[in-house]
Amino acid sequence: MQKLLDILQYYRSYWSLSIWSIAASSSFEIIDLAVPYAIGQLLNVLSGQQLDAFLQQWIDQMAQWLRQAGDRNFELMILLAIIFVATVVRAPLQPWLGGWFHWDISFRTRRDHSVEAISKILTLPLEFYDENNPGRIAGRVARGLSNHTWTYPEVAGQMIPKIFRVLGIFVIILLIEWRIAVLFLLSFVFILSFTIKNLLHLIQKEERLDKYEENTESHTSEIITNIKTVKAFATEAYELKRQQKRIERQFRFLNYRIHLGYTKLASWQRLVVESSVFSVLALTLWATVRGQISLGHFVTTLTVSSMAYAELEPISQLAEVFARRYASMKSLHEFLALPSGKDAASLDGSPEAVRNYQFTGKVHFDRLSFGYDEKRLVLQDINLLIEPNQTVALVGRSGSGKSTLVKLLFRYFDPQQGKILIDGQDIRSLDVTGYRKRLAIVHQEVDVFNGTLLENLTYGNPHVSMAEIQEACEIARVDEFVRLLPKSYKTVVGERGVRLSGGQRQRLGIARALLMNPDVLVFDEATSSLDYESERSIQLAMRSILGTRTTIIIAHRLSTVREADKIVVLDNGRILEVGNHAELLNHGGIYNRLHKLQETGELLV
Repeated sequence: MQKLLDILQYYRSYWSLSIWSIAASSSFEIIDLAVPYAIGQLLNVLSGQQLDAFLQQWIDQMAQWLRQAGDRNFELMILLAIIFVATVVRAPLQPWLGGWFHWDISFRTRRDHSVEAISKILTLPLEFYDENNPGRIAGRVARGLSNHTWTYPEVAGQMIPKIFRVLGIFVIILLIEWRIAVLFLLSFVFILSFTIKNLLHLIQKEERLDKYEENTESHTSEIITNIKTVKAFATEAYELKRQQKRIERQFRFLNYRIHLGYTKLASWQRLVVESSVFSVLALTLWATVRGQISLGHFVTTLTVSSMAYAELEPISQLAEVFARRYASMKSLHEFLALPSGKDAASLDGSPEAVRNYQFTGKVHFDRLSFGYDEKRLVLQDINLLIEPNQTVALVGRSGSGKSTLVKLLFRYFDPQQGKILIDGQDIRSLDVTGYRKRLAIVHQEVDVFNGTLLENLTYGNPHVSMAEIQEACEIARVDEFVRLLPKSYKTVVGERGVRLSGGQRQRLGIARALLMNPDVLVFDEATSSLDYESERSIQLAMRSILGTRTTIIIAHRLSTVREADKIVVLDNGRILEVGNHAELLNHGGIYNRLHKLQETGELLV
């Protein structure tokens, strides 16, 4: 029940407009019932039988007000006018007073919740993305938003008004013959109760199917992302077979568990509906033959009851559609309800919302301990002081905690013990957006967006001047290749920067970081995946930066860190050695051994 309330909350910003538009649509459905009622009364007039008492009284009052003779012709004229208003006058109004607002509300909520979904994506903790790939996340959001968009007009514009139409029909039949009305009501309650019970059971199956589909989409996304690896290992047939198994499982569950269930339900509904229609016909005919109701009432009762039972099928179909979509809508709400990460930055882009900091670049890791799993620490009792404008290198085997230390510096996670100070302030006390704007990082794999080179360069700081851009590109040696591009800075670099080489992307990343004018600049394995020539270009670019700001270098290749003021050797999450290149070589410890391994050409792992 709570999940259904969550789905209703989706439209909370437009509840007043929703209630008004649903009321308008429902009113039109009830007004439509005036036609069969008026036709039944026309038959009474033509056959010489009496009109209903309240209708006769109203027509007599109209005749007096209009100073007309309340004869047969006047009665026919009034009944014809009722039919005219209920059909011709209503026709152009209904699409605007009902249909327009249903879709308007649906499109507005899609806009609002699309923004909310993007906001949630931007504020979720990093560990969420370690467990869920882009295909799974995008599929969940897209299906949820799409199904909400299409479901609201169907439920608010069709299903609810049709239910009110059925209630209106019940009132009409009740006024004509209460026994038939009781039969009519009981049959509807029975049919709808049985239908809802079965739909609830089928919704559970739909939720399982939604998980199957999510897993299939997730792996399809992985295939697309890793398509080069798939082709390199010639595993196309293997991947196809795996996906075929998933798709076949989905098909069998969908066809033989879900679709078959809906078909059985529809078959049962039709049998009960037709039996109910026949029962109403027999009872109405019997009442007419016995003189309990007039010929006009016979036609009206038979017509409106047939209309009501005819509505059962579209109501059931709409309920089935809702049931099919419910799982994905529920999944969207579960996604939107996920708690934001502690590392979430402010989404208010106004300058007033972000604190403007200026640091000297003094960083102190004070007795720091951290583990992704609290029972297994990745970093233990790290105590490291980095002075302003100092260059510090972090080296060690893979898994020694180097990158984790940087993640803590950027506040992607909070330590279990200890703290990180910048200029003596605990970074947890600072506005995370303003704080991060004073840092910059160049990753091993630089993320490049599908836009122009200029857009990627200015991604972190779009307000820089062209002179500043050219200066940063000269330092990062981007100017060496930008003149070779067909449209210079306006060249589109492609999805993930596919039109640039690895070294070019790396230099772009350095220039982008410099344009942030950071107080602390981090190079995270910036050269480990490059060839010698590209690595040499990056090293030259880095050399021109050293000493201009606090710089932290994470490196496997020790040739990258020779000129660092301080080299910190990590192993199993602890600091074992600290010193410059010469001091550590003379010390004869782990650094010396790692250096010898690389000098002889052996890999550091």
